[in-house]
Amino acid sequence: MAPFNTPGIVVTGFKERPESILAQGNRLYIGTSTGNLHIHDLSDSTSKSDVASVLVETKKGLSRRAIDQLGYIKDLNSLVLLSETLVTLYPLSSFSPPTPLTKAKGALSFATYSSVIDTRLSGDGTTAIPTMVTQLVVGCRRRVVVYCWKDGEAQEIKEAALPHSPRLIAFLDRDNVCFAYSPTEYAVFSISKLAAVDVTLPIAPATSMGALSGLGNYMMLSRGAKSKPNIVRISETETLVVRDNQGFIVGVDGKQTRPDIIDWPGPPEEIAYVSPYVFSILPPGTVPVSDEEGGLSSGLSTSPQTTIPAPVVQVVSSISAAPVQTLPFPFPQPNSNVPANANCSIRLLTASLVAKSPLFLVSTPVDRTIATTEGSCVWKFEMKPWGEQIDELVQKGSYANALALLNTLDTAVLPDKDERCTRIRALNAVAQFRAGKHDDAINSFLELDLNPAKVVALYPERVAGRLSVPQDEWIPLFGGPANSTPKPEDSTSANSSDTSKEGSKEKLIERSPSPTGSVRVRSKTMFGSLLPSAAKDDDVVSLSDDSTRAVEVLWRYLTDRRPKVAGALAAVNITSAQSHQWPTLSETSTEELFSLPNVPLTSLTPQQLIHFAQIVDTALFKSYLLYRPALLGSLCRVANWCEVSEVEEELRAREKFAELIFLYNGKKMHAKALALLQQLSENEDDIRDKLDPTVSYLQKLGPEYLDQIFKSARWVFDQDREMGLQIFMSEDVELPRSHVVDYLEKIDPQISARYIEYLIEEKHEDGGMFHDRLAELYLSITISAKKRGDNQKRDETYAKLLHFIDTTNHYHPARLYGRLSEDLYEARAILLGRMGRHEHALELYAYKLGNFQKAEEYCKRVYHPDTETSTVFLTLLKLYLRPTAKDLPNLLPPALDLMRRQSHRLNPVETLQLLPPLVSAEEVRKFLQQALRMPVCDSHVVREINKARSEQVARTLMILESRRVKVTDSRICPQCHKRLGSSVIAVHAPRGEVTHYQCREAFSRKLNSLRQS
Repeated sequence: MAPFNTPGIVVTGFKERPESILAQGNRLYIGTSTGNLHIHDLSDSTSKSDVASVLVETKKGLSRRAIDQLGYIKDLNSLVLLSETLVTLYPLSSFSPPTPLTKAKGALSFATYSSVIDTRLSGDGTTAIPTMVTQLVVGCRRRVVVYCWKDGEAQEIKEAALPHSPRLIAFLDRDNVCFAYSPTEYAVFSISKLAAVDVTLPIAPATSMGALSGLGNYMMLSRGAKSKPNIVRISETETLVVRDNQGFIVGVDGKQTRPDIIDWPGPPEEIAYVSPYVFSILPPGTVPVSDEEGGLSSGLSTSPQTTIPAPVVQVVSSISAAPVQTLPFPFPQPNSNVPANANCSIRLLTASLVAKSPLFLVSTPVDRTIATTEGSCVWKFEMKPWGEQIDELVQKGSYANALALLNTLDTAVLPDKDERCTRIRALNAVAQFRAGKHDDAINSFLELDLNPAKVVALYPERVAGRLSVPQDEWIPLFGGPANSTPKPEDSTSANSSDTSKEGSKEKLIERSPSPTGSVRVRSKTMFGSLLPSAAKDDDVVSLSDDSTRAVEVLWRYLTDRRPKVAGALAAVNITSAQSHQWPTLSETSTEELFSLPNVPLTSLTPQQLIHFAQIVDTALFKSYLLYRPALLGSLCRVANWCEVSEVEEELRAREKFAELIFLYNGKKMHAKALALLQQLSENEDDIRDKLDPTVSYLQKLGPEYLDQIFKSARWVFDQDREMGLQIFMSEDVELPRSHVVDYLEKIDPQISARYIEYLIEEKHEDGGMFHDRLAELYLSITISAKKRGDNQKRDETYAKLLHFIDTTNHYHPARLYGRLSEDLYEARAILLGRMGRHEHALELYAYKLGNFQKAEEYCKRVYHPDTETSTVFLTLLKLYLRPTAKDLPNLLPPALDLMRRQSHRLNPVETLQLLPPLVSAEEVRKFLQQALRMPVCDSHVVREINKARSEQVARTLMILESRRVKVTDSRICPQCHKRLGSSVIAVHAPRGEVTHYQCREAFSRKLNSLRQS
């Protein structure tokens, strides 16, 4: 990449010898060896002229000797001029009156630095006023003088002694400057501390050059006599110092801050800095000839040479410390009439430039005669636009350098910086991936939120499917140029780059026979070993170390994306369980998938998020299938977005039927799963092994798949009805019970009855519909068994019917009664009793069934005192003694037995009235005895006695309450014979004697003794 355009001439035919140059605004100031100052206007050039400046003014006699250095102070709008070891300030544009800085006599160099600081007011510590501060540091003989201005007002001058004289000065920041004492000695000076710290540089390694070492050292020594120090500021905290042919970047502490060292072919004569590039002038015969430089030096001799015989301007990137542009002199000027003279000296004449200023260079013929006639030329270097530089780096495949350059720029100079940075980081990650730096590449893909389709496309077709892209299409896929050529350092080896030219990553695998049957793989690309051999499709794919790492980082990428995509989908109420409701990945073109945006997941639409999830899960599934089959099960068992069509054939081929069934289940492809289970059951002999997988699968399906359940369960019922019934007795899901009952009844009413029994007993179903249905099923099974002559089945089912209708209350007796045949007397009797028709029920027990015990048991169940059923035993007795049917046996014995057992529940009078006249008292003796013991006759006497007793107690109470005593002033206590007065008294029963309260016990004893005597 050439960051600078071919330099153009701005001044030509300059007869004096330029010694210093300063560009300020549109003015170019040239100081000469005779003390004159030439001022050129850079903006008044016309299209017809060969030069790009116009001489505006010449200030003659500013100094008697050469003007060694020029500078500018914006606060003072003054030009700083160093000549005759004295620094003088000249106000622009009058240049008068000059202000010599007399305290800086013996000046050798100077440097200026301007910055804005916040000055806080003394009365208010919170208010800050921006202040422009300009510093001028003048290096004198063994001392330094510091001048300072704040908003144009001069401040106190500082001065400090130094161990050596600063030949060059470069500011690092507002408080630190770097001094160059000699070509090998440098120091960092603190303005606030007025102290210097020597720069520490690494010791140059000793090298042996054999017989030529002495000659080389002699040449270096000869150059060293003429060499001068070089120093230039490259950032707010760093400066570049030169020792011999090496450049070191040092910080404010005087130590090296970067490990990178700039190596020039020879010691540079001068250097300058235009961010982020270091310009250096290298002497003739030091820079090797290259193909690129050969094209630029068209004016040189065409004879084969190893070095360029003319001075060379070499541009080095301060980011990578590598040369980026080499310009041999003379520079090509196709449209200029200025004669090209290769035998010239070129000088920069600037110790330090403003980072964004154009660079000016002076060329002067070495021959004095030619120099006198032709004069010197001033050349202007202009940088190409930042976007163009970055595009060139990308075109050459130098993505790391392009990123480093981007990081030095501000969005103000490159508005699309963020977009470019994202794209180039992605391209750099692709280059790293191709070079085998898989972890670094995947980290970048994760940080950039790249479209996973593009990341997966870097892998072979067995992993990426139809998304796989050949290596030569990787860069265009990620937004790079189609004809981009990555630099050699971006590749692992020359072999990898050759491979990308030969073909895609699908090329594979040469095999050599092995006596042990092992496969020896030699891949042309690092992806060759990713592809399993056709002969061992069922085995896990064997990977090389590099390929293993490639697949492992893919797993890391996919497992990182998977939960994040799921979280983004959950935020819009979409889960992987709904994957069957969305279009599949196979329905979307690869162009559409590759066009998905590289943005954070929260910025994607639901459809785009679903595509991301499908790509991630499908790639993860296929990579697990090929290289980690043991992990397939856990992935299949959870809901996922894997594309079934991409993997089902591979799963079948590898006989991963369990994983395939789990995958079908997660995608709601139950028909395929059940068909596969039925197919696999053909290989089993044991009935449970044959049917259990299908039963278990069907038990987990919900009511929305009822038709599929009914369809798939049929073949299970054909094999074993008991196991088929287990399908509908699942604890996991609840199916529509009425539909299941209908379905089972079509297969077998007994199975349907079993299912309803399960509902009533286990699920506590109390709906009348199911109870009616069960009773009807019992009835139909009973009738069918009777027709078939299966008496055992009939009796068994009829017993169930009788028990059911006798023990439950959740059915409709009238509905079932209408379906009963005439010969089912007991069932009719139970139903009649349920309907409250007890007499008819007892008639069936007594007359049709002749089961007197059941008739009595029936009466016991329905009998309740003081209710309408309290006469049920009397009704049964009446049916025995006054029968309503003809041709009946003698029912007097069961009637008498009933009277003996249930006499306490029969009305004696009505019972005796029912007895026939010929029944003797002996036959009903027990009944009569029980009747006489009944307390009905004595109830009136007891009532009257209780009434009289209550009245007597009431009279006694009234008499007792009417007794009283009268205490007067003359009443005497019978115990102490004193008047009672108003003292507390006690009354003694039964005669009513009155004593003092304290005399009560003594008087009571006296009365007791009298009574006992």
